Amino acid sequence: MELIEAIKGRRSIRKYTSRAVDDKTLNTILEAARQAPSWANTQCWRFILVRDSKIKDRLADTLMRLPDRLNPSAEAVKKTSVTIVACAETKRSGYSFREPKEPVTDKGDWYMYDVALAMQNLTLAAHALGLGTVHIGAFDAVKAAEVLGVPEGYAVVTMTPLGYPDEAPEARPRKELNEIVFYDKFGGEQG
Repeated sequence: MELIEAIKGRRSIRKYTSRAVDDKTLNTILEAARQAPSWANTQCWRFILVRDSKIKDRLADTLMRLPDRLNPSAEAVKKTSVTIVACAETKRSGYSFREPKEPVTDKGDWYMYDVALAMQNLTLAAHALGLGTVHIGAFDAVKAAEVLGVPEGYAVVTMTPLGYPDEAPEARPRKELNEIVFYDKFGGEQG
């Protein structure tokens, strides 16, 4: 699958078949994540592959509930053969290399950005190989870290079920370029 096609065709998948993802395919997807750029090549990301159904059930319980129902991604976390949890080493990305280690930008710790880059590679590679994912951010990261035994100095950032889709959602509307692109200054129009 060509890259632009993968970018335009990827969808958030919340319903999966019971078909397992083989290790070769999983490693191909993880290799794509590993190749993502990062601040000063710090590669602060860490990935936890959760296959144990009891642990996946506990992770699903960390997802925030919607006012009238369970989070639809909770069932996906439980059903897929693997859920990938992305963590980050904190106070590394975006920090000076000399003591005292301090953030070098006004953005603070840069790990969210680096993990997002790796996860974008991961989700695009998964889609290109016929698999589905959904970025999950509405969950209690502290509880998820407890469930997974994530040590101090690392933060749970996001998770995604990974599996073969059992749905084909339509594309959601995207803003037009003239709504999101400015020239020379914020709000500046093409002259």
